[in-house]
Amino acid sequence: MPRTSRHPSPGTPTRRRPPGHALLGVYLNDHLAGATGGQELARRVARNHRGAPAEEALAHLAEEIAEDRASLLRLMRRLGVRPSRSKVLAARLAERAGRLKPNHALVHRSPLSPLLELEGLSLGVHGKLGLWRTLLGVADPLGLDRSELRTLQERAERQAAVLEEIRLAGPAPFARADPHR
Repeated sequence: MPRTSRHPSPGTPTRRRPPGHALLGVYLNDHLAGATGGQELARRVARNHRGAPAEEALAHLAEEIAEDRASLLRLMRRLGVRPSRSKVLAARLAERAGRLKPNHALVHRSPLSPLLELEGLSLGVHGKLGLWRTLLGVADPLGLDRSELRTLQERAERQAAVLEEIRLAGPAPFARADPHR
């Protein structure tokens, strides 16, 4: 009967992982899930703002968010961390399910949707900023490129500022005379 143990047989070479590697994998996969949902949301927000003053900025932001997700995947590959397909799928489903929230407008977009979507993107960008800052703090022991991480951190900071500027430029729908416009 063949061995089914997860432990290698004696004499089989093993590749040693640092003690915190499993935790690093969980951490990076959680951020990958967030990046996946954020990428989906950013694309939707950009589509929903076609013809709006912020159209170009949001389209550019969606591109950058997709690039940041790709950067995270490359970083994970370099660290030997496998992407969790189940977490990525769950993030995609959660982003789609978020569109179905009861918001007093079941058959069309609520006047609150643009505001909530921008705030959701902002939360995601701030989470990503935390990721890059955390990885900067452990870059040397993990063998990560500090300049690449600083570039990603600076881009996340710019993204947060752009989102805040766009968010503040549009009046909150509940402050309008007719909030359903």
